Amino acid sequence: MLFVTGGFPLHGRICVSGSKNASLPIMAASMLTPERVVLRNVPEVADTDLMREIIHSLGGRTRSLGDGSLSLNSKEIDSHVPDDLGRRMRASIVLLGALLARTGRARLPRPGGDEIGARRVEQHIRGLRQMGAEVEETKTEFVASAKRLHGARVIFDLPTVTGTENIMLAAVTAEGRTEIFNAAREPHVQDLARFLQEMGAQVHGAGTDEIVIEGVERLHGAEHQVIPDYLEAGTYAIAAAATGGDVTLECSPPGDLTQVLLKLQQAGADIETGQGLIRVHRNRRWHLQPVDLSTWVHPGFPTDLQAQYLALMTQAQGDSIVSEYLFENRFQHVPELLRMGARITVHGRDCYIHGPSRLHGIDVLVPDIRSGAALVIAALCARGVTELHQAWHVDRGYQDLVGKLTDLGARIERRDPGGHGLPSTKETYE
Repeated sequence: MLFVTGGFPLHGRICVSGSKNASLPIMAASMLTPERVVLRNVPEVADTDLMREIIHSLGGRTRSLGDGSLSLNSKEIDSHVPDDLGRRMRASIVLLGALLARTGRARLPRPGGDEIGARRVEQHIRGLRQMGAEVEETKTEFVASAKRLHGARVIFDLPTVTGTENIMLAAVTAEGRTEIFNAAREPHVQDLARFLQEMGAQVHGAGTDEIVIEGVERLHGAEHQVIPDYLEAGTYAIAAAATGGDVTLECSPPGDLTQVLLKLQQAGADIETGQGLIRVHRNRRWHLQPVDLSTWVHPGFPTDLQAQYLALMTQAQGDSIVSEYLFENRFQHVPELLRMGARITVHGRDCYIHGPSRLHGIDVLVPDIRSGAALVIAALCARGVTELHQAWHVDRGYQDLVGKLTDLGARIERRDPGGHGLPSTKETYE
């Protein structure tokens, strides 16, 4: 559980950790070669720990080198992902493309993860079948096989991050040329492409809506620095604006947060950016202005920052609308915000926020990673103490949230259900 005492503006400097969403498919990609891979700037979060556990279960080996660096070796690899591991994380779906490419077989359970709405995988499956894979689907698992994958023209109805990553992983050693149309353009998709290129793959066009891959015979080992997490940076930027603080985010990617920083400026925050640097400042005497937003695929406003932005808008002077166009069940934070005193009305995919609300601390339940981040931001703005239950969700996506917020002057601590204090996330992963 997390206990947050509100009313303290955030001030100071922190370094943004590596991207979880980039690390997971890159760790899956490490299994495409029997040679050693070294990854740096891997965040120490629950999801990367789980991916390491899955790789071990398949016969691979991983070793922490300290300071966010990992050594991975998949000299021998199995093709069957254990049910109890694969179901615990949505990103396990990218193992389908990686294992098909490496072993010609893949068996994995239907993945779990946050219940934020339908995240259909039929586009993944259709693309892999176009490449020559036979894929059997049941209610509980996917079973795939292919004697040799071949290139194909894969056209997505809607951009899909994990779908794009799956086809990329399958295509890099396939025979011939693969073209992905309406591909996802997110920064973590681009980072996966860079890693694959460092392994010897021929991947072109990442960051655009058309990715072209020329299959190669084999891939080799490589060293790679994972990009900073723009979603973590965006979360702390929003928290700084919400509390009326002054926060400098180091090791940070301002170019990946154009839409977010623009919205914060429009809401009344001062934004300064430099090379790997973002400063967010708002004088508490300056009222936040209501600014509408709609989520969309990159380079639009990230759905993974919608919940945090909605929490910010509860403090704005007036009415705003937040529209969620990517997932139909991504307002799970709203009932908890209402209990804290927010005034919000939901109509379908639109949230109407009536600000400002004087939030108060209560016991809340964290339903998923980003909702948890939003509830932490709301708690920082609230009167009194907010107790966040099932806060382990937040640990899946944010390295040392407690430690970083404490460094910024927040009153936050972790306790076990018995009321005893616990060390920060960073310490528990050592």
